[in-house]
Amino acid sequence: MNLPQLLHTCFRNILRNRMRSLLTSLGVIIGVGSVIIMVAVGEGAQRSIESRIASMGTNLIQIMPRRMMIRMGPGQTAGSLPRPNRLTRADNTKLKNEAGYALAVSGITQRTQTVIAGDNNWSTTVMGVEPDYLVIRSWAVAEGSFFDDQDLTDRNKVAVLGATTAAQLFGEEDPVGGRIRIGTNHFTVTGILDRKGAGNNGNDQDDVVMLPLDTALTRIGNSRNLNSIAISAVSKEYMDAARNEAELILREAHKLRPEDTADFEIMNMADIIEMASETSRNLTILLAAIAGVSLIVGGIGIMNIMLVSVTERTREIGIRMAVGGRRRDILLQFLSEAIIISLMGGLIGIGLSLLVCRILPLLGVPAAINPLIAAAAAGFAALVGVGFGFYPARKAAGLYPIEALRYE
Repeated sequence: MNLPQLLHTCFRNILRNRMRSLLTSLGVIIGVGSVIIMVAVGEGAQRSIESRIASMGTNLIQIMPRRMMIRMGPGQTAGSLPRPNRLTRADNTKLKNEAGYALAVSGITQRTQTVIAGDNNWSTTVMGVEPDYLVIRSWAVAEGSFFDDQDLTDRNKVAVLGATTAAQLFGEEDPVGGRIRIGTNHFTVTGILDRKGAGNNGNDQDDVVMLPLDTALTRIGNSRNLNSIAISAVSKEYMDAARNEAELILREAHKLRPEDTADFEIMNMADIIEMASETSRNLTILLAAIAGVSLIVGGIGIMNIMLVSVTERTREIGIRMAVGGRRRDILLQFLSEAIIISLMGGLIGIGLSLLVCRILPLLGVPAAINPLIAAAAAGFAALVGVGFGFYPARKAAGLYPIEALRYE
């Protein structure tokens, strides 16, 4: 039997029972569609996480005081407790002067405060930063200008607003040149930041007010301590070198011995991205494996229906063998029917999954279709047809012609 004859015979037998063939392939349709959708959602979530983390800054290294657990021992008083972990303005200056792998360095202090402009007030994050902070965060000013080193030195009362904060305080008015009040201090708005969107933890990065660092330390926080220090390495290749260098500089500044535990923590943004990506990949594999179980169930359904088909067509098989049909032809015919049913289910599943993946982003669920996964799902569907169709096909080919002709 040549290939055109084989395909014609297979499609004729499949279309003879259209509804049964469709229901037979339903398990494969659901399985293939589920695998593709689960992987697409997983990859979409991974890209979303990576995008949010990347929006935090280019080659970002963040230094924070290490959290210290204080336990009061017997006879220990508050005066005998160890010095709290902290980062100071002096630490920031030392890093600026000595860090050779740092493209930009900025101390950061921040707190949530109520900001007032005219009759409007808004609770937002007030940050004290240095001009290098824009370089570190890859941020741009959409309108007006950012404060400079002179504003930092003179502790000028100037402020730059995030897009969300500007809209809440000034509405449709132009905020540049306007006045805001934080506590008892009045500030002049010099610029509006470009929109940044949600951060890695889902918070609105545009809901912020930025002040010169020294202004925020003395007029808002009344402190010389920083919440963190941000560093942008000169390139991605030197991230580890920049991190190790910063650790050595700060250990020297804090007079720590080699065996002492550092009183600060350094986070490498590249490590955070890799960790988040690895977690997302593992979750995607788990979801795909769960969805793949339905493919196995679909294969069992195909085998069951093909066994029923062999029983129904026993007399037909006997006639074909009696007129010269070879066992190999019978085996190939039933195996081809199983593969076609499975493959058709796979193609329908791919089509439905593509449609669902088009709809999901409209509902706020990120989904990224991987063409290789779709092709692999279709190939796996064909393998399911081979694996679960072989036994019924072999059973059909193993019938004896005389017994098949006598079958009622």
